[in-house]
Amino acid sequence: MSQNYIVALDAGGTRLKVVVVGEDQRILRSFHSASNAHHGAPALMDAIAKTVEDIRSNFDGAMLGIGLSLSGVIDPDKGVVYLPGKFKMLEGFPLVEKLKALFKVPVIADNDGRLAVYAEKSIGLARDKDWVVGLTLGTGVGSGVVVDGRLLTNRFLQFGVQIGHLILNSSSQLRCLTGNYGTGETLCSATALVLQVRGAIQRGIPSILSDAYFANPISVDFEKIADACRKGDDVCLREMESWSDNLANLIVNAVHAYAPELIILGGGATLAADLFLTKVREKVDRQVFRYPIGEPVAIEISRMQEYASALGAALFLRHVLSDGAKD
Repeated sequence: MSQNYIVALDAGGTRLKVVVVGEDQRILRSFHSASNAHHGAPALMDAIAKTVEDIRSNFDGAMLGIGLSLSGVIDPDKGVVYLPGKFKMLEGFPLVEKLKALFKVPVIADNDGRLAVYAEKSIGLARDKDWVVGLTLGTGVGSGVVVDGRLLTNRFLQFGVQIGHLILNSSSQLRCLTGNYGTGETLCSATALVLQVRGAIQRGIPSILSDAYFANPISVDFEKIADACRKGDDVCLREMESWSDNLANLIVNAVHAYAPELIILGGGATLAADLFLTKVREKVDRQVFRYPIGEPVAIEISRMQEYASALGAALFLRHVLSDGAKD
């Protein structure tokens, strides 16, 4: 039986995370494909267009629209309007307009962290919560915030999505794309832990990953580091501990800013939650200034894992279409 559907894509530097969602909110298909965003906006546009066309040719029913999850400051009707230097030519590229013209369906975009929290509020862990902070730990640190039941946004397009740019350690030598040093993104992302471990090995500290690093430094990724931690590697365990401390500090700042009843962690780094979640919870509860005194901060791992932002884009577009807010 045919069913109408929405295509939603979460675009990263190397991968598109894609979901096809039916009118009943059921995920009909989910998969990865190459984004080619590191080659520039036209290459990303071509990758999205090919992916959407392949889906359309293999599904019965009508495609109702396209939802886009993107990094940076996003105008829903244009795409990325501010993301200095992260992806070549993406800033200001009329991605939404071009997709509308090509496929003749409604297209809407929003920030990836905000959309992940929208998905959680719609059908996930935050469904019955009115005060929520979501953090996505991947290449960077995405965020989204629900306050008094409403997803934070405003005319500057950045409300609630800047937690990763809070400064944790201004004396750090790690520069963020914001121009600041020692931000959450530079200290708490999955990339941050990878760079910590690679740096330690480069300095000659012995690790079970040393041979792999010197053969090909890029091969030492987050997954390999997590595996090394589970095998008791001292370098990886020490760097994981330092990274966990930074993450706990970032969460404390988020709690002080928004007083959430729930923190949701998502993104690729959460696949190693067994290595850091208990420590992070303990440190946050020790350091947070909170009332009632002694009440623990609820910190949970998203059950949507890597598809939360794409799913949020689909659900948000569905909401917009149902309200008749977009043509």
